[in-house]
Amino acid sequence: MLRNVARFLGLPFFSRAIGLVVMAGGFVQLCYDGARSIANNGLRITTVADWIHALPQDRTAALGQTVEKIAPWADAVLLAPLGLVPASLFALGVGAVLIWLGQPPREPIGFLTGP
Repeated sequence: MLRNVARFLGLPFFSRAIGLVVMAGGFVQLCYDGARSIANNGLRITTVADWIHALPQDRTAALGQTVEKIAPWADAVLLAPLGLVPASLFALGVGAVLIWLGQPPREPIGFLTGP
């Protein structure tokens, strides 16, 4: 269903391109966390919450207020567990989904062309 919506909007190319960029960013974050862990002699992982705290505070506060107005349950149910996810795995997952959405349709095999 999501593939059909992306194809209807004409976004497969852009979806794949953005997916590749996001996956590359996830890989860079994974390398950064690995280098930081080696330098500190211990495991250091950047979470999605750390990414969000790196954004300007006025925008994150406005986003938090908007989410609270729309769905007050989303903070406890969705955003708190999502903030604990490693940022590199989150970016790799989002990139993989975007690439999957942008795949061209498969050719049918074994269909009849004539009567």
